[in-house]
Amino acid sequence: MTTTTLAVLVPLLPFLGALAGLLLGRRAPGYVRPLAVLPTAVSAVLAVVLAVRQGGEDALTGATLLAPTGNTALPVELAFHLDGFAVLVAVLVGSVASGVQLYSTGYLRDDPRYPSYAALVSLFTSAMLLVVYSDDLIVLLVGWEVMGICSYFLVGHYWETAAARTASLKAFLVTKLGDVPFVIGILALASEAGTFRISTVVTRLTSPLASFELEHPTVIALLLLAGVVGKSAQFPLHGWLPDAMAGPTPVSALIHAATMVAAGVYFVARLLPVFTASTAALAVLAALAAVTMTGSALAALAQDDIKRVLAWSTVGQLGYMFGALAVGDRGAAVFHLISHGVFKALLFLAAGVVIHAAGTNSLAAMSRMSGLAERVPDAYWTMTVGLLALAAVPPFAGFFSKEAVLGAAEHAVTGSAAGGHAVPAAVGWTVLLAGLLTALLTAAYAARLWLLAFRGRGDRAPDHGRQPAVMNTVLWALAGPTVVLGLLHGTLPDWFDGGSLAPTLTTAVLATGLTAAGVVITYAAWRHTAARAPVPLGAVAAHPSAEPAALPSPGRHPSPRRSAPQFSTSEAEAIATHRAAYGDIAAADDPADPGRVLLGPLHRHAARGFHLDTVYAAVAVRPARAAARLVRFLDREVVDTYVSGAGGTARLLGAAVRRAQTGNVQTYLSVLFAASLVLAVAAALVAAGA
Repeated sequence: MTTTTLAVLVPLLPFLGALAGLLLGRRAPGYVRPLAVLPTAVSAVLAVVLAVRQGGEDALTGATLLAPTGNTALPVELAFHLDGFAVLVAVLVGSVASGVQLYSTGYLRDDPRYPSYAALVSLFTSAMLLVVYSDDLIVLLVGWEVMGICSYFLVGHYWETAAARTASLKAFLVTKLGDVPFVIGILALASEAGTFRISTVVTRLTSPLASFELEHPTVIALLLLAGVVGKSAQFPLHGWLPDAMAGPTPVSALIHAATMVAAGVYFVARLLPVFTASTAALAVLAALAAVTMTGSALAALAQDDIKRVLAWSTVGQLGYMFGALAVGDRGAAVFHLISHGVFKALLFLAAGVVIHAAGTNSLAAMSRMSGLAERVPDAYWTMTVGLLALAAVPPFAGFFSKEAVLGAAEHAVTGSAAGGHAVPAAVGWTVLLAGLLTALLTAAYAARLWLLAFRGRGDRAPDHGRQPAVMNTVLWALAGPTVVLGLLHGTLPDWFDGGSLAPTLTTAVLATGLTAAGVVITYAAWRHTAARAPVPLGAVAAHPSAEPAALPSPGRHPSPRRSAPQFSTSEAEAIATHRAAYGDIAAADDPADPGRVLLGPLHRHAARGFHLDTVYAAVAVRPARAAARLVRFLDREVVDTYVSGAGGTARLLGAAVRRAQTGNVQTYLSVLFAASLVLAVAAALVAAGA
C-alpha cells in the first residue's frame, strides 16, 4: 500500500465509520458498536504503519488540486505533509480515540443515543486527523471547524439538562469568537506568502537561500493566535473548557487528550516560523501561557468536581505547551502534547470509573467514604499512575516532557534558544518562573485529588456493581505508555527538529523539589483538616445505568448523626442537580478540604475561575443584550410606527371615501351641481383677473 493511500485512509476510515453509523444506527443497531470501534482502530494501526514508514526521516508530501480560487498562484489543494511531528501526533489521536470508543461501549452501554454519539466521536477523530496530516491551510480549516461542531453536539449530549445546553453553546460561541480573526489571519498569510501550503510558507521563511519575509508578521501572528487561544482554551478564551465537563466523561477524555484543544498547539508548532518572525507575538504568547498556567492551577486546587479539577489541569498543561512554543522549541511542545494526551486520557477515563463506583463526582462526598480504592482497584492504581505523571514525578512521562519545556525556557534565558531563534530573555524568564510555580501547584492539586478520592473516612463506599471489563482494559492500556513514554526522550529528537529533550540539571532539581514540596504541604493540610469535619456531605450520584431518584433540597443541611445519604441517578441528572448539601459547591464551607487551607481567602475566587464569566457578562453579554433591547425598541416603536402610520392613513382615507358612497342619487347630483358651481365661480374669477 502506497504512502499516499495510507495518508488518505487514516482520516477517511473514521469518517466512513461515522457515516455508516448514522445511516445504520436505527435500522441495524447490532452494527453500531463494531462501526464505532473497528474503523477507528484500523485507522490507528495504519497511523502506526505510516509512522514506521516515515521513520523520522525527511517529510513525505503529496498533493492534488481540490479547487481553483480564481488566482492560479493560490489553489486549494488536498495536500498532506508527513514529518515526525505529524505521524506521531496522528498515532496519539488514533490510539486515544480507539480507547475512547472501546471504553464508551461499556460506559454508555444503556444510552439510547449511543449511535449518534459514536458517530460524532468518529467524525471528531477524522477531523483531527485531517488537521494533523493536512498541508493546505484551507483543508486544515475544514477539519478545524468540523471539530468545533462535533464538540458542540458531544458536549451537549445530555441536552435535556440546562448545564449541557449552556456548556455546548458556550463552547461553540467562544471558539467561534476566536475563529473569526483566525480565518482572516489565514487569508492574510496566504496573501503575503503567495500560497496556502504550510510547508511552502515554512520553507520560504526558514530557508537561508530565500530572502522572503512577511510584511506584517505581528498582525498575522496575533490574528492566528486568537483562533488558537479559543480552540486550545487559553486565557482569556479558556472558560468554555471546564464547563464542557457537562458532556459524557469519554468525550472529556477525547477533547482534552487528543483532539480540539491539541489542535491549537499543533497548528502553532507547524507554523512556528510565522510566530518567531515577530518578537511581540512571542511576548504575547509567553504572557498568555504564564497567566493560563498559574491561574488554572489555582482554580484546579479549589474545585470540588473531580472532572473540573482535571479540566482546569488541561488548561494549565496546554499553557506549558504554549510556553515551549513561545521560547521557540516546538519539539518540547509536541513532546508534552503527546505525553499529556496519554496520561490525561487515562485520568479522565479512570475518573469515569471512580464516579461510577462512588456514585458522585464530588470530591467532598468521596472524602466521606472509605474503601473506594478497594471498590475500583484498577481505576485506583491507574489513576495513581496518571496523577504521578501529571505531577511530573520521575520517571513517569510527565516528568520528562515537562522538564523539556522548562529546559527550553532555561535555554532561552541563557540565550541559546532552540533552533537558533531570537527569543528575548524576558520571554524565557516569564515561561520559566510561571512553569516552576505551576509545578508546585500541580503537585498540590494532584495530591489533593488523590487524598480526597481514595483516602476518605466515613461509611463504606456504596456498591454499584463491577464496571465493565472493557473499561478497565482501556485504563491499563493507557497506563503502560504513561510509565514508559518519557524514557523515549533520547529517541524523539530524531523525529523532531533534533534538539535535545533531556532534562537539564538546574530545572530538574528545582521542579522536582517544588513538586515534592507541593505534595508534602498538601498532605500536611489534609491531615490537619480531615479531623475537623465530622459532618457528612450529601453525595450526588452519577451511576450511568441507575434509575432516577429524588435529590435533597439544596438548602437543607444533613444531620451530623446521620450517615451521608446516597442517591442513584443518571449522569445527566447528576450534572443538572450537582449541589453539595451545604449549598452551592463553590461557596460550601467544607472544612475537610485542604485546598481551602492552602488558598485561604483566594479559594472563593479560584473556585469560580476568578470570575471570568462575570467579566464576560459585563463586557460582552450585557452590552449585547442592551443593544438587542435597543434594536427591539427601535423596531417596535419607530419602524413599526411608520409602517403602522402608513397603513392607518390609508385606512382613514378609505373610510372617508367609503362614507361618501351612500347610494343616494339626489346626494350625488347635489354634490355634482355644487362642484360645478364652484368650478364656474373659480373660472369666472380667473377670467376677471381677480
